[in-house]
Amino acid sequence: METAEKKKIVLSAIQPTGTPTLGNYLGALKNWKDMSEGEYNCLYAVADLHSLTVRPEPADLRRRTLEMYAILLALGIDPEKNIVFIQSHVPQHAQLAWLLNCCTQFGEAARMTQFKDKSEKHPENVNVGLFTYPILMAADILLYQTDFVPIGADQKQHLELARDIAERFNTVYGNTFKIPEPFIGKVGASVMSLQDPVHKMSKSDPNPRAFISMLDDDNVIVKKIKSAVTDSEAVVKYAEGKDGINNLMGIYSCCTGKNFEEIEQEFEGKGYGDFKSAVAEAVVEELRPFKDEFNRLMNDKAYLTECAKAGAEKASHFAARTLSKAMKKTGLFQL
Repeated sequence: METAEKKKIVLSAIQPTGTPTLGNYLGALKNWKDMSEGEYNCLYAVADLHSLTVRPEPADLRRRTLEMYAILLALGIDPEKNIVFIQSHVPQHAQLAWLLNCCTQFGEAARMTQFKDKSEKHPENVNVGLFTYPILMAADILLYQTDFVPIGADQKQHLELARDIAERFNTVYGNTFKIPEPFIGKVGASVMSLQDPVHKMSKSDPNPRAFISMLDDDNVIVKKIKSAVTDSEAVVKYAEGKDGINNLMGIYSCCTGKNFEEIEQEFEGKGYGDFKSAVAEAVVEELRPFKDEFNRLMNDKAYLTECAKAGAEKASHFAARTLSKAMKKTGLFQL
């Protein structure tokens, strides 16, 4: 137990706003299982409170939240060895967010580029939650005295804000929060759009052929890869200007463990048709165990609910200590 307590704490969270793509899987989620079995104490959250900023349909949100929880377990993350929970089941997240709101300058929050981008894209729904989203994210992180946070480039600014808030709170009220660092782990693949390979694969792409969902049917995966944009050279070789082929080679490399040189040798003298078929087969086989386990879990909702309840209890126990400390420091009267 003493060794476990010395382990560094890593927090990972994902919103239930749609099924993650092959890009999410190869770029990050595939590594979450390895991380959960290694030298860290890991917490994994379904960040359902964050998803309210886009005002989802209530029934959809409930369904997607349970599905995302099942996705985390289907990745192979053991809920007995890790804390796997749903954010809204731990009320301390929202409570600490208010304390941190009062310790964040308006100008700091206004500078967040994601708020600016989303406000421009959705001018009909520029809500206050969208503005304070990064402060709730800071609460998610700071509640668990987190050492490391795995983040993509789009969340780097938010982690920097969380660090600034923690440092300010500690300066004003005394040492309360650990200052989190970005997690630099195993580098995953940067998977690009199948139809426009200069842009990253995204589940919000209006062209459904541009991305592969982790839960896509096998036949759908094959069709999408066979329709992927390539070039007229018909040579499987990694090179500048061959964005489509480079992307497919990256995907094939992640799924098979072969490096680019080995892939070039394997397909020497063969055309893109053979190569795309091999990539499609590799992706189907890569996702098969995950999809089988996901389907099994979704047929046992009682088990998922039981795991979510146990995860929330463990997370709440952890979070309550930090929140109580922060409330005392700010002078709130405690019973």
